Amino acid sequence: MSRKAWAWAFYDWANSAFPTVVSTFVIAAYFAQGVAATPAEGQAMWGWMQTLAGIAIALLSPVLGAVADAGGRRRLMLLLCTVFTAVFTGLIWFAHPRPEDALWALTCVGLATVGFELGTVFYNSMLPQVATPDRLGRVSGLAWGLGYAGGLACLGLCLVLLVQPDPALFGLDRGEAEHLRATAVLCAVWTLVFGWPVLVALPDPDFTGAGARPGWVRAARQGLAEIGAVLRGLPQRPAMARFLIARLFYTDGLNTLFAFGAIYAAGVFGMPFEEILLFGIALNVTAGLGAAGFGLIEDRLGAKQTILVALAAIIVIGLGLVLVQDKGLFWGLAVVLGLFMGPAQSASRSLMAALAPPAEVSAHFGLFALSGRITGFLGPAALAAVTAATGNQRAGMATVLVFLAVGAAILATVRPQRVDAM
Repeated sequence: MSRKAWAWAFYDWANSAFPTVVSTFVIAAYFAQGVAATPAEGQAMWGWMQTLAGIAIALLSPVLGAVADAGGRRRLMLLLCTVFTAVFTGLIWFAHPRPEDALWALTCVGLATVGFELGTVFYNSMLPQVATPDRLGRVSGLAWGLGYAGGLACLGLCLVLLVQPDPALFGLDRGEAEHLRATAVLCAVWTLVFGWPVLVALPDPDFTGAGARPGWVRAARQGLAEIGAVLRGLPQRPAMARFLIARLFYTDGLNTLFAFGAIYAAGVFGMPFEEILLFGIALNVTAGLGAAGFGLIEDRLGAKQTILVALAAIIVIGLGLVLVQDKGLFWGLAVVLGLFMGPAQSASRSLMAALAPPAEVSAHFGLFALSGRITGFLGPAALAAVTAATGNQRAGMATVLVFLAVGAAILATVRPQRVDAM
């Protein structure tokens, strides 16, 4: 890959620490076990927080993506989102292990999640700048693999430096869960320290609009007009429209699976934090291998077929994860499932990059984020509602499989074809 491609891919290394440490394996489990009154109540509260964050992302992502296109400020907006995410991630430190701090924890995680997801709109829209159409799958897949490696490295540091030592290093008070809360601070620092190469190596493309680069107000007006034109044009772009609808469902399922995996493992199988971190490390290893491996063959197999293969495998293995009673078998199935997590996401990104008109790439990646979030409240809400109604985490987690299956069925009808700007 070129130097610009490596700089772009390295941002995956930087920002993958957040979903790994905060959304999935450490802070999510800490909230359910240490902050909320009960694990089941914690899973339900986490679900409603993810629901509200999803609504905010659905409303903001397409508009801000179009504004970035109109004003030519993808890099600046990526910088702002990165700093925003890091700040609210660090503030999780002040969420003490007591129920009255639940609102603070949920607020910080929710705002950081919004910043993280909005940042990916501008980051993903840079993919066509660093890869030719025939290499989109390889570059996206290898970047996603590098992201899993970054998440793994940060998670490993959390385990070795913060979670395992007893007595805790750096004078941290284990009784106040400071060794767990400090993982959020480490994650915030990690994001800032490693997130800069793409901001240096990939300046915004030369602005091609009439006259000088527009100010923010004018860019906002132009961006809103652009997103309106894109939405009106979707009926004439059936491949794009069906892909976005399919992604509404299967990404909702994947995001719910990621957000609640550690909570489920902790509550159903009683995994302590040390084991949850080891569990997360194992999943990141296999997920990184899967993303990189499929990335090398995706350009020959096709992005659509890669997604369908990955989703089919996740559904079958996921059904086993919901049914098994033995923790050892749960471990084995989860590790195998990890091989297919990365390809489903990476191939989606490269398929969108192939379909989006170059002049509207950020707006389309805004729709891409929208398609993963406009129904993003349904997955966590369904899981939260079923968990609350039954008091059973297995029943709640089973709702994920429905979303994956519906998305895969719709995607099977898509005939990929690059579209031109209108």
